[in-house]
Amino acid sequence: MSQGILFIVSAPSGAGKTSLLRALLSEDDNLVLSISHTTRPPRPGEVDGVDYHFVSREEFLRLAGEGAFLEQAEVFGNYYGTSEAGVREQLASGRDVVLEIDWQGARQVRKAFPEAVSIFIAPPSIEALRERLGNRGQDDEAVIERRMRDARSELSHYPEYDYLVINDDFDTALGDLRCIVRAERLRTPRSVARHEAALEKML
Repeated sequence: MSQGILFIVSAPSGAGKTSLLRALLSEDDNLVLSISHTTRPPRPGEVDGVDYHFVSREEFLRLAGEGAFLEQAEVFGNYYGTSEAGVREQLASGRDVVLEIDWQGARQVRKAFPEAVSIFIAPPSIEALRERLGNRGQDDEAVIERRMRDARSELSHYPEYDYLVINDDFDTALGDLRCIVRAERLRTPRSVARHEAALEKML
């Protein structure tokens, strides 16, 4: 069985990353989302074990102290972390894994998985980003302004990624993500791993 591909996907808050990944995952049975641990409270509609593993600050720090996380970061005063054992188990099973993390986490993951494929999703403009954050109706004005400041910082790191997708039109951006995943699966070493027996018979 061939090893799965690890995809890192980052974006500033409000760029549409979560919606795009949800659509991509719904149509691709071999692509799974790594469920992160977080200390932030659930948002309306979020389910423990589906959207995140919601844990207390004490529990998170205990796991971190045991070296359980592949990457971890503090964002807006809350901790986020990715279980290394969970990721490695999925990859070993042949499934491709998506990490939905920020640039700080992406840097940490690249150290352990230099072969990971990284994708940055950006809004078409800073004005569009602010409009999307306002339209979500989840945050007050002070939080939106803070997210906007952090978004500019996040956007400055896009050159560190292998691919850049501009989410101006949802369907176009989703198509771009499909193309990236498909192209990475067709890279020669990965195709050989899947079709080695058939290739040997042809030579």
